Amino acid sequence: MRLSSTQRLRTFIYTKEDMDAYRNGTPIDSRKITQRSLARRAEVSQAFISQLASGKKTSCKPETAERIAEVIGVDVTVLFDPENALTSCVA
Repeated sequence: MRLSSTQRLRTFIYTKEDMDAYRNGTPIDSRKITQRSLARRAEVSQAFISQLASGKKTSCKPETAERIAEVIGVDVTVLFDPENALTSCVA
């Protein structure tokens, strides 16, 4: 399935920018999940989550998309476009 928006995914996970802001004393949204935790719970690599968040990867198998959405606590269609489902993508 194709990720509908990297920005939308980034609203649910901690990014480098979030961590930099935290280190500088800015409060961060406690409702977000770390990329490492999301990866572990969705059974994918942290590198894969990072690549989705940065836009380097834009698609994954429907099963993977469903696990990511489930861990975040949203419907899969919030993050992924089911009309652009791909059968030959990785992860």
